[in-house]
Amino acid sequence: MIDMPPEVAQQPATGAFARLWAQRALARDYLSAISGSAGRLIFSLIYFVALANTLTIAEFGLFATASAAGVMLSRILGFGFTAPLYRVATVRPRLIGIFAGGFLMMGALSLPVLALGSAAVFALFFAGDLNALIFAEIVIAEALLWRPTETIVIVNNGMNRFGRASVLVILGTVLRAAAAGLFALTAVRQGLGLADWAHFYLAANAASLLIAILFFAPPMRLQIRPRFYWKRLPDALYVAGAELLFYLQMEFDKLLVLSLGGAELAGIYAILMRLVDLTAIPIRTFTMMLVQRLMRLPDMMKRLRVRVGLEAGVFLISTAALLALAIILTVAPNALGRNVAAAAGLVMLALAIPGFRNLTEYHAEVLFARGQTLRRAINLLILTGAKLAILTVLIAEAADPAALTLWLNGGFALLYILSAVLTYTALRRPAKVI
Repeated sequence: MIDMPPEVAQQPATGAFARLWAQRALARDYLSAISGSAGRLIFSLIYFVALANTLTIAEFGLFATASAAGVMLSRILGFGFTAPLYRVATVRPRLIGIFAGGFLMMGALSLPVLALGSAAVFALFFAGDLNALIFAEIVIAEALLWRPTETIVIVNNGMNRFGRASVLVILGTVLRAAAAGLFALTAVRQGLGLADWAHFYLAANAASLLIAILFFAPPMRLQIRPRFYWKRLPDALYVAGAELLFYLQMEFDKLLVLSLGGAELAGIYAILMRLVDLTAIPIRTFTMMLVQRLMRLPDMMKRLRVRVGLEAGVFLISTAALLALAIILTVAPNALGRNVAAAAGLVMLALAIPGFRNLTEYHAEVLFARGQTLRRAINLLILTGAKLAILTVLIAEAADPAALTLWLNGGFALLYILSAVLTYTALRRPAKVI
C-alpha cells in the first residue's frame, strides 16, 4: 500500500483525505514510471531508424527474428524465478537478498536448458540463413545480459522505485541507440554488415548490465537459502512456461514469416511489427502499475465497468498511436529512412493490430497479478497454437505484404476474442494470493 505521513494518518476525517493522498501518490508514481516509457519510446525510435536503414532489409529481418528468438529463450533463464523475486520486492522487500540469491542459483541451473533450447531454435529456423556465431551473440545479449538488467528494473518497480527503474530503462535504450548510431557511422566507411552489428549489440547490452549492477541494484545481502525457494518453484515454473509461451505467441510470427516467406519478406514484416511494437511501450507502463494494484486488491476486476473501461482505454490509445505514425508516414514516407519507407504504406492498413495485440498481452498480465499462473500458462498454450494455425494460413494465402497486413487485423481480432473468453472465464475463480 502507499504510505502516508503520520500527520495525515492521525487526522480523524481520514476517508476523503486519505483517498486524495493515495491518488496523488499514485499519479506521482505513474508519472515517474511513464517518464521511462517516454524516454524509451524516443530512443527506441532512434535505435530502430539507425539500424533499419544501415542493414539491408533482409539483414534487418534476420536480426529482428533472431532477437525475437533471443527474447523468447531468455525466459528460460532462472526458470521463472523473476516472478517470486518481483512479488517479494512488492510485498516483502526485506527478503530481496534471499530471493536474488535464488534467482542467481536458478539462473546457473537453467544455463544447460537455455543452451539446448537455443541450439534447437537455430536448427529449426536459422541454419540455412544465419551464421551460428551471430545467432549465439544475439541470444547471449538478450538472455544473459539484457534479461538480468530487466530483472533489476522489475525489482525496482516492485519496490515503488519507479524513477530509478525509468532511468535504467532509458539508459539501456540509450546505449542501444548509441551502438546503432556508431555502427551506422562506421558501416558507411567500412561496409559493415550483420556480423559486425552483433558485436555492437553484445557490447551495448553488456554495458547496460554492468551499469545496472553497479548503480541500480537495491541494497541487499545476497544469500542462498534453498528452503525459501522450493515451495515457490512450481509457481516460478508456471511463470517461466507462461512467459515462454507468451513470447512464442507474440514473436513466432517473425519466425514463421522467415520460414515461409524468406529473409526479404521477414525484413519488411519486422519493420512493420517494430512500428506496432512501439505503441505497446506506454501501455506496458500502465499494465505494470495495474499489476501491482491487483496484487494488493485482487477483487478489483470484478466490476464490469472497470473491465470495459480498461480494455477500451488500451485499445484506443494503441490505435491512436499507430494512426498518428501512419499519418506521418503517409505525408512523408521517407521520414524514418529509405528502408522503413518500404513498409510505410502498410502502416495505415495495420491500425487494428496494436490494439488487439496489446489487449492479449494485458490479459496475460491480469492473470499473473491475481496469482493464476497455471491458468495463464494454459491460456497462452492455447493462444500459441491458435496463432500458429491462423498465421500459417494467412501467410500461405496472402498474395503480397499489403494483403497479409489487412488479413492480420482479422487474425489478431480472433486471437483477442479467444484470449478474452479464456481470461474472463478464469477471473470467475478466486485470486491466489502468494
